[in-house]
Amino acid sequence: MKFIELCGKQAAVISLDTLVIGTGCAGFNAADTLYDLGRTDIAILTEGVNMGTSRNTGSDKQTYYKLSLCSDGADSIYELAENLFAGGSVNGDTALCEAAGSVRSFMKLVNLGVPFPTNRYGEYVGYKTDHDPRQRATSCGPLTSKIMTEKLEASVMKKGIRIYDRMQAVRLLTKDGAVTGLLAIDLNRLSEEDPAVTIFLCNHIVMATGGPAIAYDASVYPESQTGMSGMALEAGADGCNLQEWQYGLASTKFRWNVSGTYQQVLPKYIAIDKDGNEREFLTEYFEDPARALDMVFLKGYQWPFDTQKISGSSIIDIIVHHEIFHKGNRVYMDFRSDPAGLETGFDKLSEETYHYLDRSGALAATPIRRLEIMNPQAIQLYADHGIDLYTEPLEVAVCAQHHNGGIAVDENWQSTIKGLYVAGEAAGTFGIARPGGSALNSTQVGSLRAAEAIAWSKQQPVAETPDEEQLKAASQLIGELESLRKPGGVDPFQIRVDAQKAMSLSAAHIRSQSGMDALAKELKEKLDGFFENCSVEHCYELAHALKTRDMLLVQLAALSAMSLTGENCHSRGSALAVSEDGTKVEMDGLSAGEELAAYRYLPGDNSHRADWVRTTCTSAGFGSSFEPVRPLIRTDDWFEKTWSEYEARRNGNA
Repeated sequence: MKFIELCGKQAAVISLDTLVIGTGCAGFNAADTLYDLGRTDIAILTEGVNMGTSRNTGSDKQTYYKLSLCSDGADSIYELAENLFAGGSVNGDTALCEAAGSVRSFMKLVNLGVPFPTNRYGEYVGYKTDHDPRQRATSCGPLTSKIMTEKLEASVMKKGIRIYDRMQAVRLLTKDGAVTGLLAIDLNRLSEEDPAVTIFLCNHIVMATGGPAIAYDASVYPESQTGMSGMALEAGADGCNLQEWQYGLASTKFRWNVSGTYQQVLPKYIAIDKDGNEREFLTEYFEDPARALDMVFLKGYQWPFDTQKISGSSIIDIIVHHEIFHKGNRVYMDFRSDPAGLETGFDKLSEETYHYLDRSGALAATPIRRLEIMNPQAIQLYADHGIDLYTEPLEVAVCAQHHNGGIAVDENWQSTIKGLYVAGEAAGTFGIARPGGSALNSTQVGSLRAAEAIAWSKQQPVAETPDEEQLKAASQLIGELESLRKPGGVDPFQIRVDAQKAMSLSAAHIRSQSGMDALAKELKEKLDGFFENCSVEHCYELAHALKTRDMLLVQLAALSAMSLTGENCHSRGSALAVSEDGTKVEMDGLSAGEELAAYRYLPGDNSHRADWVRTTCTSAGFGSSFEPVRPLIRTDDWFEKTWSEYEARRNGNA
């Protein structure tokens, strides 16, 4: 690190071949793999090593989805790729890569010490998850991604790879369509006198900043996770399927997915109004309480809200949302006593529900007892965060959980900006739907592919000093930061809170076309006047202000893609397109359909499933268009030819 004087301030300059942004599963694996492949002039940049989704999120038994590795269950790379591709709007090359790299990436984690369970013979026994035709899923408990991150971090630390901690990436530097570096704020030296701008000069960047969790108010993402996807979009990287999110039931006091076992043990759903009155409410919506319980059970492995399951398990999400947003109640899952429908035992449940509980040895009284039998770690998880499921109910809501879209990447996870690679949830490799747990596989395969592409490229010298354009960009950032230090402006944090609430209301799992259009106009005005109108009182608020601006970029880009699919495809994936003239919410056994009139919707027609949505940033704002997906290719390679091509790639001659 060296320092130069810029605009009367001291700006740091750091030169290196490759910079990895992020310390989650994808970021650590990218750096670890680069080092193993001999590319050692690298470093990791992070706001905080212990922040982010990988280290701070999970579910009842957080799933890692991979190729089958047990018994005689037939499976193949191509079949796994087909299932990923079948989600709709998925590019075939990335699907095939994620399938092909599955076992290699999984076994690396095993060898690093991640305790994925085996039977006594060493087979990795699997279970079935949403959108999974087989039993490919595995888990080492609620904290699977945390354990993965810790093991990868230990490997990185052992190698002595540099980590620039407490440094916030804020702007990419590019020239002629290629990345040349990054501007960051060094939170370690940020002061009232010094905005602490740091200039990284590098040939490659791996952006593993996680999903844009900052976009929503109703969110299960950890509060430490915000993402920085707007930075890439503003620099000219294309977005891919930014409209596609997953939403699902989650606890709100401690943010956590209440999927899987939490639902399969059949908790009681209760609502408490503003006067403190409590009632069990699912029985009011179903003619038969047992029918309601079967839908709750199915939420376990059909957990994400799915517009194709409105007449099935996703009716639970609709009812919960209705109780919260239209009735003004707080909703809880109560594990302390049995719900209505189990007064005489389990005999009225569907065969599927009964068989699952029976085989799990969990035909016990009370949901907490069943959870204790099936997954005691799920109880301990909440106890570790001050919530005792034995004595108190768990407040829940329908929350944003995962971004299936992201920055568009090719088969090497390179964005449309040369040298900028994007891995993990920040990369847009999924479409309308995906098998549960496939995101963790993607973090490992995507970062592996990026690392290989970089390591196998011809190594170029790195500039030691910034050029004129880079100095101009750094000077502009310093000027923008100084412009925020004025009295009487709008609080950027209030802009953030208001925009997040508006997104959750109009552009989450329930989407209103008119609401999204009005919101986009409002957010564009806030973005255009951001530095002119906003101000902060303290220096440490500068970094948060830039995060708010990045959020506005992401929200506007997502709204552009949402508007395109909403107008052309109507309800799709996890997004219900509501309309006063739409179809009523109906299902067998539902007795309160008229009460759900606010959820009249425009059914999807499955159009544009063979297209992905490209979103680009222009001087006028964001625009989105449909593009044909890249096909899923069935390979038929000749070994000797493949070997020769592989050697050429590995030696940088491809």
